[in-house]
Formats: sequence, C-alpha cells, structure tokens
Amino acid sequence: MRRLPIYFLIDISESMVGEPIQQVEEGMANIIKAIKADPYAIETVWISIVVFAGQAKTLVPLQEVVSFYPPKFPVGSGTSLSKGLGHLMFELRTNIVKTTIEQKGDWKPIVFLFTDGVPTDDTSSAIMEWKQNWQRNSNMVAVSFGDDTNTQVLSELTENVLQFKNTSGEDYRKFFKWVTDSIKTSSISVENKQSGFEMAQIDGDTISKIELKKNQAPKQFVDSNFVVLAAKCQNTKRPYLMKYRKLLHPSALSGLDLQTVSYRLVGAFQVSDAYFDLSDEAAIQSKINTNELTGAPSCPCCGNQFAFAVCQCQKIHCIGEEEESTCPWCERKGRYGSGEGGFDVNRAQG
Repeated sequence: MRRLPIYFLIDISESMVGEPIQQVEEGMANIIKAIKADPYAIETVWISIVVFAGQAKTLVPLQEVVSFYPPKFPVGSGTSLSKGLGHLMFELRTNIVKTTIEQKGDWKPIVFLFTDGVPTDDTSSAIMEWKQNWQRNSNMVAVSFGDDTNTQVLSELTENVLQFKNTSGEDYRKFFKWVTDSIKTSSISVENKQSGFEMAQIDGDTISKIELKKNQAPKQFVDSNFVVLAAKCQNTKRPYLMKYRKLLHPSALSGLDLQTVSYRLVGAFQVSDAYFDLSDEAAIQSKINTNELTGAPSCPCCGNQFAFAVCQCQKIHCIGEEEESTCPWCERKGRYGSGEGGFDVNRAQG
C-alpha cells in the first residue's frame, strides 16, 4: 500500500521552553492516539519528527503509526531554520519512495513546520534548495506559534502560513485536533485517489491564515522577542534556562512616537544535557545588560534562592547561603555579593 508520509519539523529553541514544549509533547501524543483509532489513517500514514535549534536531528525516524511512540522533546540554543530544512530535505531524499515503472511510490509528503520566533541564521540557501527540489513535490503547512514569528521567511517556503494563537491549554487542544483532522482528511483523500492533501477547516480564532507580504525580510541572527540565559545548577550540575519576554513601553518624552524595550521574566526551566548537543557552538555571542531584565528566579534544579550569579568565566549559575560557592562551569571557587548598576551577560540566540 502507498504511504502518506507526514513530517513534523519542530522548533525546539530556548524560546519554546516551558509550557509551549510541554503542550507540543501532549499534542503529539494525542495526534498519534487519534490516528491509531482511524481506519483510513492507520493504513496509510507514516510519521517522522525532525527538531531544530542551533543544530537539527531526527527525533523519530519515519515509521508507521502502529509502532510510533510519542517522544520527549529536548531544547537547544538558537533557531537555525536552515539546518532544520537541510536535515528535513536529507530525510525526504533518503526515505521517500519514488514512482517507477515497477511500482507506485509514496504520496506527496506533508510537512508541518512549527516555530515561535525568527531564524538566527541565514536561510537563503536552504530556502532556495527547498524551492528547487521540494516545494512542488511536497505539501508544507508553516505554523507561527504566537505573533512573534518572522512570517515573511515562512511565506517563501509555502503559501500555507498559519498563525496559532497559543494563549491557553484549551487553545493547544483545539490546534492539535485541527492537525489531527487535517491528517485524517488527507488520508481519506489518498484512499479516494484525490489530491492527497486536505487541510481541515480553520476556525479563524484559534488558528488563522496569515496574509502574506512579499517585502524583503531583514536578516536577523538573534531572536529579539525573547532573552534566554543559559545557566547551570551549582549543586546538581544540571543546565537550566531563564526566559524573558519582550515588553514595549511608550516613551516618557511628550510629542515623540518612541518606545523603550525591556524584558520580563517568564520563568526558569530545567533542561537536559541534550541542550548543548542541539546548540550551535559557532554562533555569534550576543550580550544583554541586566538593567533591561526584570525579575530573577530561584534555581529550578535545587531550589537555591538565587539562580542568577555570574562567575569570572562569564557563565551563570545558582548560589545559596553558603559563604563560598563553586562555579559548575569552570570549578572556580569564590564569594559572591550584590552591587548597584547593571552589567552585561551572555544571552543565548533564542
């Protein structure tokens, strides 16, 4: 039987840490559960998951739904869409069965691209390769999680660019039900020898189609919508991320249409060591002044009161009430205090 390959290309950059990545995990589990119960989809649908941050990897190889087990999602530094696309195209070249005289190949693969920010690399070469080799030979749906995504870049990949207004757990459930329904209708379509790709109806509230503009998108290599700081726990040596969201404030100067920018704490989140494997070590280091950050969390790994101590090695870690602390990055020992005024710290790409 001809397969209908479904690929999920999912952004796992730092800005996805916390509730977004947890909801994606739960949503993928619900998709698989629903497809296994659908008589059309279970016969034709094969699924793979490719993730990308500063690096990209295949989280789940292409396989039939019956043997699919929903994975845990890691988090990495950066949003290298070019590496994500490159890895996706490698998987497509490797796994898609083409039609020949002897056999009918797979149906056109369907790709769901989920991202919540802007690429932190130059995507032009990868997009050009996609357009030349896969744009007509696959069906892509690019989904912006929230309103901070560079949709101009997504519009170069596909005409199907949607915005998901991820404001609550119920919205996530509605969104992943829409994804599930789209897969089901597509599987019915191939069974009936039709187009093979049928998106479910869009409600216009939780999910809406974005009006695409053809203006040139500016190159941007740091996601300015978030500030994410990478740190390690002094006691457990486990990595964690501190995530801040951008806020715009009207200028205090009358008569000027200006805004100032600050970043407010979303939370601190423990991550696995896979964070470093999925990060781009060659990325340009960027800094942020602490005066632009509002809020300082406790350590999510051990509960130390202060998660934002900076060592002489310029790395961040947590401290407690001990007189002398040991940096988990460089093993340097020292005493920490507080001072007035801001200072620059290394920020991740987001």
